[in-house]
Amino acid sequence: MDDGGVKADHGGVKAGSTFSEVPGSAAVLTSATRARLVLAGEVDVSMNDELMEASSELEQTGLPIDVDVRHVTFMDSSVIAVLARLTHRVPSRLRIIEPPDVVRFLLDVTRIGELVEVVDADPGIADLEVTAGPDGAGAGSTPDGALSVDATAAPVLADGV
Repeated sequence: MDDGGVKADHGGVKAGSTFSEVPGSAAVLTSATRARLVLAGEVDVSMNDELMEASSELEQTGLPIDVDVRHVTFMDSSVIAVLARLTHRVPSRLRIIEPPDVVRFLLDVTRIGELVEVVDADPGIADLEVTAGPDGAGAGSTPDGALSVDATAAPVLADGV
Protein backbone atom coordinates (compact mmCIF):
# COMPACT_ATOMS: atom_id res chain seq x y z
CA MET A 1 0.00 0.00 0.00
CA ASP A 2 1.37 3.41 -0.93
CA ASP A 3 1.40 5.57 2.17
CA GLY A 4 2.46 8.70 0.32
CA GLY A 5 5.42 9.12 2.64
CA VAL A 6 3.21 9.76 5.65
CA LYS A 7 5.14 9.21 8.84
CA ALA A 8 3.53 7.43 11.79
CA ASP A 9 4.16 8.76 15.26
CA HIS A 10 1.25 7.29 17.19
CA GLY A 11 0.88 4.90 20.10
CA GLY A 12 4.52 4.06 20.67
CA VAL A 13 5.50 3.70 17.00
CA LYS A 14 8.97 5.07 16.45
CA ALA A 15 9.09 8.47 14.77
CA GLY A 16 10.15 8.11 11.16
CA SER A 17 8.43 4.77 10.63
CA THR A 18 6.02 4.71 7.76
CA PHE A 19 2.65 2.98 7.97
CA SER A 20 3.85 0.25 5.62
CA GLU A 21 6.68 -0.60 8.04
CA VAL A 22 4.33 -1.37 10.95
CA PRO A 23 2.61 -4.73 10.46
CA GLY A 24 -0.77 -5.25 12.05
CA SER A 25 -1.40 -7.68 14.85
CA ALA A 26 -4.42 -9.01 16.67
CA ALA A 27 -4.69 -11.05 19.86
CA VAL A 28 -7.63 -12.30 21.90
CA LEU A 29 -7.39 -12.26 25.69
CA THR A 30 -9.96 -13.55 28.14
CA SER A 31 -10.61 -13.38 31.86
CA ALA A 32 -13.45 -14.75 33.94
CA THR A 33 -15.46 -11.58 33.35
CA ARG A 34 -14.36 -9.96 30.04
CA ALA A 35 -12.77 -10.70 26.69
CA ARG A 36 -10.42 -8.36 24.86
CA LEU A 37 -9.33 -7.96 21.26
CA VAL A 38 -5.98 -6.19 21.11
CA LEU A 39 -5.21 -4.56 17.77
CA ALA A 40 -1.89 -2.88 17.00
CA GLY A 41 -0.04 -1.42 14.04
CA GLU A 42 -1.61 -1.24 10.60
CA VAL A 43 -4.88 -3.19 10.65
CA ASP A 44 -6.55 -3.54 7.29
CA VAL A 45 -8.16 -5.91 4.80
CA SER A 46 -5.02 -8.07 4.72
CA MET A 47 -5.95 -9.19 8.25
CA ASN A 48 -9.57 -10.12 7.44
CA ASP A 49 -9.17 -13.87 8.05
CA GLU A 50 -7.39 -13.28 11.35
CA LEU A 51 -9.98 -10.71 12.45
CA MET A 52 -12.93 -12.91 11.52
CA GLU A 53 -11.38 -15.80 13.48
CA ALA A 54 -10.83 -13.51 16.48
CA SER A 55 -14.38 -12.18 16.18
CA SER A 56 -15.82 -15.69 16.21
CA GLU A 57 -13.71 -16.60 19.22
CA LEU A 58 -14.90 -13.48 21.06
CA GLU A 59 -18.54 -14.24 20.27
CA GLN A 60 -18.19 -17.76 21.64
CA THR A 61 -16.96 -16.50 25.03
CA GLY A 62 -20.33 -14.88 25.76
CA LEU A 63 -18.42 -12.23 27.75
CA PRO A 64 -18.50 -8.43 27.44
CA ILE A 65 -15.85 -7.39 24.92
CA ASP A 66 -13.17 -4.69 25.01
CA VAL A 67 -11.34 -3.69 21.84
CA ASP A 68 -7.95 -2.17 22.65
CA VAL A 69 -6.98 0.04 19.71
CA ARG A 70 -4.60 2.45 21.40
CA HIS A 71 -1.62 1.20 19.37
CA VAL A 72 -3.33 1.20 15.98
CA THR A 73 -1.47 3.36 13.47
CA PHE A 74 -3.80 2.74 10.52
CA MET A 75 -7.23 1.16 10.16
CA ASP A 76 -9.41 0.73 7.10
CA SER A 77 -13.13 0.22 6.69
CA SER A 78 -12.82 -3.58 6.56
CA VAL A 79 -11.86 -3.58 10.23
CA ILE A 80 -14.75 -1.26 11.06
CA ALA A 81 -17.01 -3.75 9.28
CA VAL A 82 -15.74 -6.55 11.55
CA LEU A 83 -16.41 -4.38 14.62
CA ALA A 84 -19.88 -3.48 13.32
CA ARG A 85 -20.65 -7.17 12.82
CA LEU A 86 -19.47 -7.90 16.33
CA THR A 87 -21.69 -5.15 17.83
CA HIS A 88 -24.74 -6.87 16.38
CA ARG A 89 -23.76 -10.40 17.42
CA VAL A 90 -22.93 -9.97 21.11
CA PRO A 91 -25.35 -9.13 23.92
CA SER A 92 -23.36 -6.35 25.56
CA ARG A 93 -22.02 -3.11 24.14
CA LEU A 94 -18.43 -3.23 22.83
CA ARG A 95 -15.99 -1.05 24.72
CA ILE A 96 -13.34 0.63 22.55
CA ILE A 97 -10.22 1.51 24.54
CA GLU A 98 -8.21 4.68 23.87
CA PRO A 99 -8.89 5.07 20.14
CA PRO A 100 -6.32 7.22 18.33
CA ASP A 101 -7.55 9.89 15.90
CA VAL A 102 -7.53 7.55 12.88
CA VAL A 103 -9.88 5.14 14.69
CA ARG A 104 -12.09 7.90 16.16
CA PHE A 105 -12.53 9.30 12.66
CA LEU A 106 -13.75 5.95 11.31
CA LEU A 107 -16.05 5.41 14.31
CA ASP A 108 -17.58 8.85 13.73
CA VAL A 109 -17.89 8.68 9.93
CA THR A 110 -19.46 5.22 9.98
CA ARG A 111 -21.57 6.03 13.07
CA ILE A 112 -20.33 2.82 14.69
CA GLY A 113 -19.24 5.10 17.52
CA GLU A 114 -22.93 5.40 18.44
CA LEU A 115 -23.13 1.64 18.99
CA VAL A 116 -20.06 1.24 21.19
CA GLU A 117 -18.72 2.68 24.42
CA VAL A 118 -15.51 4.66 23.89
CA VAL A 119 -13.22 4.96 26.91
CA ASP A 120 -10.19 7.24 27.11
CA ALA A 121 -8.32 5.19 29.71
CA ASP A 122 -7.67 1.46 29.90
CA PRO A 123 -9.96 0.08 32.61
CA GLY A 124 -7.62 -2.94 32.96
CA ILE A 125 -8.50 -6.59 32.94
CA ALA A 126 -7.33 -9.13 35.48
CA ASP A 127 -6.64 -12.85 35.17
CA LEU A 128 -6.03 -12.80 31.42
CA GLU A 129 -5.49 -15.89 29.38
CA VAL A 130 -3.68 -15.30 26.11
CA THR A 131 -4.88 -16.76 22.85
CA ALA A 132 -2.15 -16.45 20.26
CA GLY A 133 -2.99 -15.28 16.78
CA PRO A 134 -2.29 -17.44 13.72
CA ASP A 135 1.33 -16.27 13.71
CA GLY A 136 1.80 -17.32 17.35
CA ALA A 137 1.71 -13.73 18.63
CA GLY A 138 -0.06 -13.01 21.89
CA ALA A 139 -0.43 -10.46 24.65
CA GLY A 140 -0.67 -10.46 28.39
CA SER A 141 -1.24 -8.48 31.52
CA THR A 142 0.92 -6.94 34.17
CA PRO A 143 0.40 -7.88 37.83
CA ASP A 144 -1.90 -4.87 38.31
CA GLY A 145 -4.15 -6.06 35.47
CA ALA A 146 -3.13 -3.34 33.01
CA LEU A 147 -2.29 -4.40 29.49
CA SER A 148 0.85 -3.50 27.61
CA VAL A 149 1.23 -3.72 23.85
CA ASP A 150 4.21 -2.92 21.66
CA ALA A 151 2.81 -1.46 18.42
CA THR A 152 5.94 -2.28 16.43
CA ALA A 153 5.55 -6.01 17.02
CA ALA A 154 3.05 -8.50 18.29
CA PRO A 155 1.58 -7.65 21.69
CA VAL A 156 3.89 -8.55 24.54
CA LEU A 157 3.91 -8.56 28.34
CA ALA A 158 4.97 -5.36 30.05
CA ASP A 159 8.13 -7.01 31.37
CA GLY A 160 9.13 -8.06 27.83
CA VAL A 161 8.30 -11.75 28.25
